[in-house]
Amino acid sequence: MSNQEHNTENTGFVQGLFGQVKGSLEQSELGDPLLKAVTLIGVVVLVGLVIFGVNNLYVLDPDPGGESAALAGLEPTPTAVELSLETDGAVVLPDFQASPSHAGGLKRAAMLHTSIPTRPRVDVMTYTVEAGDSVFQIAEKFSLKPETILWGNFDTLADNPHRLRPGQELNVLPVNGTYHEWRKGESFTRVAEYYGVDPMAIVEWPGNPLDIYNFDVEDPQIEPGTMLIVPGGARELVDYGPPAITRDNPAIAATYGPGHCGTIYQGAVGVGVFLWPTTERWISGYDYNPGANHPAIDIAGSIGNPVWAADNGVVVYAGWSNYGYGNLIVVDHGNGWQTLYAHLNSIAVGCGQSVNQGQAIGALGSTGNSSGAHLHFEMIYSGSKVNPWNFLQ
Repeated sequence: MSNQEHNTENTGFVQGLFGQVKGSLEQSELGDPLLKAVTLIGVVVLVGLVIFGVNNLYVLDPDPGGESAALAGLEPTPTAVELSLETDGAVVLPDFQASPSHAGGLKRAAMLHTSIPTRPRVDVMTYTVEAGDSVFQIAEKFSLKPETILWGNFDTLADNPHRLRPGQELNVLPVNGTYHEWRKGESFTRVAEYYGVDPMAIVEWPGNPLDIYNFDVEDPQIEPGTMLIVPGGARELVDYGPPAITRDNPAIAATYGPGHCGTIYQGAVGVGVFLWPTTERWISGYDYNPGANHPAIDIAGSIGNPVWAADNGVVVYAGWSNYGYGNLIVVDHGNGWQTLYAHLNSIAVGCGQSVNQGQAIGALGSTGNSSGAHLHFEMIYSGSKVNPWNFLQ
C-alpha cells in the first residue's frame, strides 16, 4: 500500500469518527448550547492530534515512485575492502591500508598489566653475614660461585671460608670474577694477564670508574686504592693448610706452627683402605669444594667425640696450627697417602708415633678458625688434595 492510499484511509476513518461524535452530541440531553460547543471543540482538537500522530509514526518513503524497491533486489556492488574473484575463481585479498587516524599512533599493549624487567646489577653491593651463613649459601643467594665471594673479600676472609663470622660486611660482586685494588706503578696489561682476562673487559665494565672513550691502557692514570671489578677473572686461592709432610722430611712444616716434628721417622704403613675417622657420617659446615678453597669435608659431631686414624701410619704433625686449623694431626701412611685431622679439642698422640687403623688419636672440637664443633678432614695423595667421599669406607 502506498503512502497516498494510507493517508486517504486515515482521513476517512477520522471523518467517520467525527460524524459519530457530532450525532451523539445532538441526540444527547445536554440542553446547554455552550456546553455542547465546548465539547465539540475538544473533540476536534483530539481528532487533530490523532491524525498528526498517525501520519508521523508512519515511515514516509522518500522514493514514492518505487525506485528503491527495484534496487532492493539487486546484488550489492563490491567495495575496495571486499574480496574479488579472478576469472579462474581464485580469491584475491585486498591490500591492507591503515587508517590515517591510527598511523604512527600508540599501539595497545596485549597485556593490561606490565612490569619493568629486572636489570642486571653492575656495581658492588655489601652483605652483612648472618648466623648460620656459609660462603656457599651466600654465593648461591646471589647466583655467584663461592670463589667469587672469597676473591671479593680477601681483607676479611683471606681466602679462608672458615673465617666467616656473623656481622661481617662482605663485598658482593655483580658478576663472577675478582676484585682488584689498584696499586701505584702497576701495569694495566699485566693485571689483566694475571687474572686471565682481556684488558678491555675491565675497561668496558660499566661498574668500573673508567672512561672507555678516553682510556689509555699504557698510561691508565688510575688513582691508587681504586677498586676494579674484573669480570671473569680468576686467581689461585691461598692454601692455608700445611704443606705435604712426609715421614722423610717432617721438618718442612717448621713454619706452620709449634706442632711440627723435627726428625725423620719410620713406622707403620697403611693398607690403602680408609675408615671414617669419627662417629658421624654427615656434613656440618663445608663440603669438599676446591673452588671455594675447602679441599676437605667437615664431619659433624659433638665436642669430645673420638677421632680415629683412618689407616695405619706415622704421626708427622701433632699440635697447634698458626693458620686457622687449630689443634692439628697429620698422619703419613707411607704409601703416598696422608690424612689430616683439624680443629681438634685434644690430641692423644705425638710426633713419630705409629698408629693403627681405627686407633683413637684425639677428640673432636672447634679450635682455630671454626664456628662450631666438627672434624675438618683432608686426604692427600702424592701431594694433591683429593675428595674424601671417593675413598672413605
